[in-house]
Amino acid sequence: MRIVLSVVLLFLSALSSAATPYENKQLEAQIETLFTPGRDALDIKLYVDAMAGGVEADTKSQIDAMAAKLTEMVSGARTSNEKLEILRRFIYEPGAWNDHRAFSYDQSDPLGTNPANRHLAQYLETRRGNCVTMPMLMMILGQRIGLEMTLAVAPLYVLVKYSDDDGAVWNLEATSGGGFTRDSWYRKELPMSDEAVAKGTYLRPLSAEQTAALIASFLVEHLMSTGRLEDAIIAADVILKHDPGFAYMQVKRGSAFYLLLKRDVLDRYQLQSEMPLEVEIYADELHAQNLAAFAAAERLGWRESDGQK
Repeated sequence: MRIVLSVVLLFLSALSSAATPYENKQLEAQIETLFTPGRDALDIKLYVDAMAGGVEADTKSQIDAMAAKLTEMVSGARTSNEKLEILRRFIYEPGAWNDHRAFSYDQSDPLGTNPANRHLAQYLETRRGNCVTMPMLMMILGQRIGLEMTLAVAPLYVLVKYSDDDGAVWNLEATSGGGFTRDSWYRKELPMSDEAVAKGTYLRPLSAEQTAALIASFLVEHLMSTGRLEDAIIAADVILKHDPGFAYMQVKRGSAFYLLLKRDVLDRYQLQSEMPLEVEIYADELHAQNLAAFAAAERLGWRESDGQK
């Protein structure tokens, strides 16, 4: 949400990039640990899910068991493509390897709008996933059997990037059997600007640090949905420190400042003339921070129409 309120006073433009006045050292430290070099993506995901209210009692042991079984199945594979075919069968075809319960796309919540459906534990239990949990599990299991896999993003969407033995990079659509999918398909189905693609905002293979940032974004969404707006901004700032090119996180940060303005100012004062000077100054600061966050996203090629046909 971009603020459309006009106010009399505007802080200097330098304020737009100034550090936010919020502080939660414990939360900052928790999020910083997600970016510890070499930290496993599964470990990061389970930690974030737990911070977002999930109960992840035996999720790790379940995935460890799946990876062990999968490792046995690929023991005779000679190429990465052969391993990939076995991985696809392991996830998407019912058989003894998955207790005859294949994983499938949850058509009732394909984007994971329900926060509970973003948890890996929920995906393992129901075997019905979305564009967040499905690529996450595919990547984690693929990496466990030695495949070169990482994540990538399109507007409000996550996919898998896979490199074969010849170094060619392919998109894998985890919500549709892990099949090969062209960039052009994503650009058609989830429209995005040429600038965003050229700058790597979308469809880029993510580094380990960027993958951690993507996983951590779920926590920002959780904090915003539970009204912890200042903490959401703190979390977004830590994430953006590690991935300044994360346009979606800039958008969420800007939206959090709008929600602060609504909560603390717009819902309390009908007219600007009713605002005490200190409230007006506070409103201007929130406004400036909101504008700065959306401007940063736009510099990365993000547009409000992203993903909309």
